[in-house]
Amino acid sequence: MNAIAPQVPTVSALPSADELDRSLRDASPAEIIAAALKTVGRDKLALVSSFGTESATLLKVMADVDPAIPVIFLDTGWLFEETLAYRDMLIAKLGLKDVRSVKPAEETLSRADPDRDLWFSDPDACCRIRKVEPLAGALKPFSAWINGRKRFQGNARADIPVVEDDGARLKFNPFANVSREEIEAIFTRAKLPRHPLVASRFLSVGCMPCTSRTAEGEDARAGRWRGRTKTECGIHTMKIS
Repeated sequence: MNAIAPQVPTVSALPSADELDRSLRDASPAEIIAAALKTVGRDKLALVSSFGTESATLLKVMADVDPAIPVIFLDTGWLFEETLAYRDMLIAKLGLKDVRSVKPAEETLSRADPDRDLWFSDPDACCRIRKVEPLAGALKPFSAWINGRKRFQGNARADIPVVEDDGARLKFNPFANVSREEIEAIFTRAKLPRHPLVASRFLSVGCMPCTSRTAEGEDARAGRWRGRTKTECGIHTMKIS
């Protein structure tokens, strides 16, 4: 007799984001990821990671729960070589089994950014074609996704819930409640390697044109889009359907 596979709830049958947020608001990051996995199943859950300066901690927690959860990495075409090397290093160290590097469509780049200077004239449009639109396509098969935003990062992140509804799927923020000290503790306890650019005071690393060194006493994200009012790339503020 064939075994009966466990049933994963359909999107319409999933618990609401508010219900999940209430039940998980005091849970640990590992408990939140385990709850996301139980709620939608591995085939419908993805973790989105920049493989930036703090990414190793969330990836470590996820790997301890299930290293086969799909990980989406946005390879924008403007990333530091150090970030690409760090991605490969963490895949090997943590035993990640399903990391998917997603690139922007060549047709879109040829049409909208043929001279590769859109980041200067319209950084929001650059982020849209290199991050938001590719992520929207990559997330289509999934009912929920995990990201690494933290309330201590401030600005639009100061009040994020543990679980929210992004309009198309559930969005889990397992590190919403963690502190900088807890992030450091995970690095130390797990002996995680640091992003190669941290030693050069790049404390938050995105695309090369829009990332700069952070001065002593500045917030870690001060080096992102320096001199502009922009503080987010858009994947957490623009609608992803």
